[in-house]
Amino acid sequence: MKASIIAAAIAVVALGAFAFSRLADTNPVTAQQQSASAQTKRESPFACDTMALTPEQRKRHFEELGPTLRSLRKSVRELADGYEFEFPTDPKTFQLVTEWAIQERLCCPFFDIDVRLEREGGSLWLRLTGREGTKDFIKVDGAAWIKQ
Repeated sequence: MKASIIAAAIAVVALGAFAFSRLADTNPVTAQQQSASAQTKRESPFACDTMALTPEQRKRHFEELGPTLRSLRKSVRELADGYEFEFPTDPKTFQLVTEWAIQERLCCPFFDIDVRLEREGGSLWLRLTGREGTKDFIKVDGAAWIKQ
């Protein structure tokens, strides 16, 4: 009887160890390859999908928010992988920038979009960056944004 209990306990421990080893893949190269492969499969094309916005959002985004923000833009910084735009720090402009960013994320999901307020009352910045090719997309599709 004791032998069968010990045999069962050894089997449970062995099965648990096997299951745990399958969950904890300790090969970092394999994990990186799987992560990179999954990310590559999800990358959207460099194209603005205006249909991701409702007709009302499209009108506001392209005919109101974009032109207003371009007129409020104080400066543009060219970055290695995109651009950064400086705006006044008043609450209304901050609201416009964040509304634009939320909508832009829907139609251009390939952008990394950062909205940053600098400390000590510094500037408001909107940063558009992303994977390789993002900066070239902005140069073409967002030429009015980077024109100084």
